Amino acid sequence: MLIARPASREDAAAVTEIYNQGIEDRIATFETEPRSPADIESWFDTARAFVAVCDPSREVVGYAVAHPYADRDCYRGIGAFSVYVRRSHRGRGVGRIAMAALVETSRAAGLWKLVSRIFPENRASLSLMARMGFKEIGVYAKHGKLDGVWKDCVIVERLIPENID
Repeated sequence: MLIARPASREDAAAVTEIYNQGIEDRIATFETEPRSPADIESWFDTARAFVAVCDPSREVVGYAVAHPYADRDCYRGIGAFSVYVRRSHRGRGVGRIAMAALVETSRAAGLWKLVSRIFPENRASLSLMARMGFKEIGVYAKHGKLDGVWKDCVIVERLIPENID
C-alpha cells in the first residue's frame, strides 16, 4: 500500500537518491551532476513537498515538490513543481499519490496555479499530468542543452479555480 505524507529534512537522503536516478536517466531534468542530501535539505526552507511511502516498510519511493515560481508578489500563488519516482516503483501509481497530496496542500495554502516543464519524450510524466487535470499549454523550443543536445520542454499547468477571484 502507498501513502503520501509531508516530506521532512529526514527524507533528504531518500529524496536525493531518487532525484539522482532522474539525473542519471536523462529524461526529466537538465541537471547532470548528482546532488547531495545537503542540497536537497535546502528545499525544505521554501518548498512544499510530499513523499510517497510504501506501508508498512516506510520506504520512500517517490516525491512531489513545489517551489515558489518567482519572487515577485504577483506570482506568489504559483508553484513550480516536479515529481520523481524511484526506478523500481515506476508505473505503480507513486507519482499520482504524491501529486494528489501536493495539489491538495497547494489548494489549502491558497495557490491558484501549479506549473512545470516536461521533456516531450517523458511520456509517463505527460500522461500522469493529463490524468491529474494538468493542461499542456505550449512548448519551449530548444529550452536548454542536455549533454550537448537541444531539448524542448512541454509546459503544463493546472489552475486551482477555488483560489481564483
